[in-house]
Amino acid sequence: MNKDIIAYNKAQDETNRDTCDLLAGEIQKALEGKTTSKIWHGAPVWFSDGNPIAGYDVLKNCVRLLFWSGQAFDESGLKVEGSFKAAEARYTSPDQVNTDDLQRWLQKALDIQYNYKDIVKNRGQLDRLK
Repeated sequence: MNKDIIAYNKAQDETNRDTCDLLAGEIQKALEGKTTSKIWHGAPVWFSDGNPIAGYDVLKNCVRLLFWSGQAFDESGLKVEGSFKAAEARYTSPDQVNTDDLQRWLQKALDIQYNYKDIVKNRGQLDRLK
């Protein structure tokens, strides 16, 4: 796993660290060899061909799991986030993470992607890649 993501997780309080470690492990398991990962805008993010697809960050009162194209997944466990195609799930403890759902969402993150990589070049328009 990316050493910067490990450091990010270690810097969190115990509950958030456990949630981050669980998410990172599950994401790595599902996306290993298919994506790259790094700290991007201060949080762990996984990329497919330079396009952000999944990540998480620690907020004031939870850990937010984000899928950049998640609104297209048609999953009741994800909520709309922002004005583009992103969707999220929020966790206050690791036992709230349903790993079966997470693995299904991660597969959809690989299969359903909008072009966030070129969003500035395309003047805010998101085109579907997959």
